[in-house]
Amino acid sequence: MAFIDEINIYGQAGRGGDGVVRWRQEKFVPKGGPSGGDGGRGGDFYVQAVRDVHILSKYKAKKKFIAERGEDGSNKSLHGKSGDDFVLELPIGSIITNLDTDESWQLNKEGEKIMLLKGGYGGFGNEHFKSSLNTTPKESRPGAVGEHGNFKIELELFADIGLIGLPNAGKTSLLNAFTNAEAKVGDYEFTTLDPNLGDFYGFIIADIPGLIEGASEGRGLGVKFLRHIKRTKMLAHLVSFENSSMLKTYKEVRKELAKYDKKLNLGDEGLSAKDEIIILTKTDVKEDQKIVAKKIKEFKKISKNVFTISLFDDKMIKKLRDELVKILKKK
Repeated sequence: MAFIDEINIYGQAGRGGDGVVRWRQEKFVPKGGPSGGDGGRGGDFYVQAVRDVHILSKYKAKKKFIAERGEDGSNKSLHGKSGDDFVLELPIGSIITNLDTDESWQLNKEGEKIMLLKGGYGGFGNEHFKSSLNTTPKESRPGAVGEHGNFKIELELFADIGLIGLPNAGKTSLLNAFTNAEAKVGDYEFTTLDPNLGDFYGFIIADIPGLIEGASEGRGLGVKFLRHIKRTKMLAHLVSFENSSMLKTYKEVRKELAKYDKKLNLGDEGLSAKDEIIILTKTDVKEDQKIVAKKIKEFKKISKNVFTISLFDDKMIKKLRDELVKILKKK
């Protein structure tokens, strides 16, 4: 199933039911009188946050959603039943923008529910218009149309750890080693075109598409990448031993984060201000362990949380897994 993180939809609240003209026709009430009931109210239109990052793919084909219409009034002064509300389920982290009014809402926690459109009021039946001066009103009113609008829905992922780094840094392989994500892995750039998620002892790890120089300006997967790490609690920055200049590679990614922060004036809330651990991957490509030790020493000048891993070494995988669990539990 293709990952979808942005869609446009049309939403409409329910129309109110019509009021009706009816008359009392009881055997022992010769003069009768008006008894037309009011129409029911149209259903409201809601969005609700769920813990399903792939749910937007359900709306790929159907993009028009309408709440139920209210029932018309009836005789014997009976009011029509209100229409059922419509609830559109969206992933946690969704930003909903009304393209007609520029209003915007965010779904930040599971179960959060927001009303976007209000259902139309039910129309009045002829009993509503009865008065001492008008004992036999023949007037009724139709139900009001519900609110409607065009909406853009964008997903900004919520995750406990976001795996970042250049393409082929080993992010997807690490995610698969730690979780049951079973994400696609390939020996070429941009194997990961969309974020992959995995459950890591109750924490969420997101494998973010690879970042290249110029991403903050839209190169490569550009701002698609940066948007998805904006709400990630902590970054795990992967740097591969395959890179000839590992520090330069690391700084290149950090530079793109800083550029994005500056572009959006994010300040202390920016990507470059997030807690970060550094994972030096693919240690198996270096036979000389002195080189590995030297690189570790260089990166420990930047961060105290520096780890190494080879996905061919089960002991290293277990050690890093245990260390990540400890760090996350402290958050």
